[in-house]
Amino acid sequence: MLTIEPGKIPTKDLHQFILGAVAPRPIAFASTISKDGQPNLAPYSFFNAFSSNPPILIFSPARKVRDNSVKHTLENLYEVPEVVISIVTIDMVQQVSLSSCEFPKGVNEFVKAGFTALPATLVKPPMVKESPVNMECKVIEIKPLGTEGGAGNLVICEVLRMHIDDALLDEQRKIDQRKIKQVARLGGDWYCVVNEQNLFQVEKPNTQIGIGVDALPEYIRNSRWLTGNELGQLGNVHEMPLINPAFEDDHLKKIIQYYSLNPDEMERELHTYAKKLLAEGRVQDAWQILLGA
Repeated sequence: MLTIEPGKIPTKDLHQFILGAVAPRPIAFASTISKDGQPNLAPYSFFNAFSSNPPILIFSPARKVRDNSVKHTLENLYEVPEVVISIVTIDMVQQVSLSSCEFPKGVNEFVKAGFTALPATLVKPPMVKESPVNMECKVIEIKPLGTEGGAGNLVICEVLRMHIDDALLDEQRKIDQRKIKQVARLGGDWYCVVNEQNLFQVEKPNTQIGIGVDALPEYIRNSRWLTGNELGQLGNVHEMPLINPAFEDDHLKKIIQYYSLNPDEMERELHTYAKKLLAEGRVQDAWQILLGA
């Protein structure tokens, strides 16, 4: 195993290890403006949401590792503490990458990258027409994390108003995750896209506390065929299931018919079948199969 101690390797190498490991990261496409009215547009993947009440986003324009200079975005924010944060999708990612070039101060990245600037409603920096989500923000605080190359500057923003394209919404007027197709940043030149091919759902316990893996019967907990993830699914029920006498399953009948004389093989088939049911999200059915074992 590779073990890394910060301070014992060059910052540029540590930077790449961190970005490759802490991923995928959402991208804040930050629109700012100077006191002279010159707009700037740049992407930042040190970004996330940190509060809903008040609605707080934080992104970090880090000092450049190469020469310890600061980004034009950061300079603008000290002059005009307002920002529009737009969400990056697959349809605009190449333009977003182009906007990250180190253009001289005063160059308009909206023009260079081919984006359309729309007037915001509450803040001075413009919005990005091509993004399906624009968030107008005021800057609450800028917190420097250091003075050397690679040091971040946490820009703590309060969302004043959101603008969401109607095309992203479902029947309940909520964002449909299958429609937005966000792009996220990885290490090096790598990105990833969120689409229906890689989306999946995980049921959250919410107010009902799961019984836990430690509460599973020993023959289930020590299964040779079920993974830790699958044990987690079984342990996420809020009470220990009981055998349901009315439960019927044709495949279960076949397993019992063909393997009842060999307990080891029957256990393998039952656990393998439960594994399949868990992959389909049929947790209660998997429990019935395992309880019948």
